[in-house]
Amino acid sequence: MAQATWMGMGVALGTAIGVALGLAMDNLALGIGGGIAIGVALGAGMDSSRSRKKGDGSGSDGGTTYTSDGGGRDKSPDGGGDNGSDSGSGGGDGGGGGGGD
Repeated sequence: MAQATWMGMGVALGTAIGVALGLAMDNLALGIGGGIAIGVALGAGMDSSRSRKKGDGSGSDGGTTYTSDGGGRDKSPDGGGDNGSDSGSGGGDGGGGGGGD
């Protein structure tokens, strides 16, 4: 059986709130559009939260756990040395440049 999602509930509530706000602001199109956008965001957040609590690995990243971000400027993995040159920039009125490392 397919698992129910919060997306429909979020869109429905967002649209209802958006219509009310749109009527109050005298701009129904802006209210409905904003309400749907907020509803989609809330529904997606609730779905993601539920999948993380269950631990089923069907979150937005596919359940993958990354241990390294791939490094910085020199593209070496975290924990490696920085072989790149990080040059600074000078200050205000005729200031000099910074050094590398």
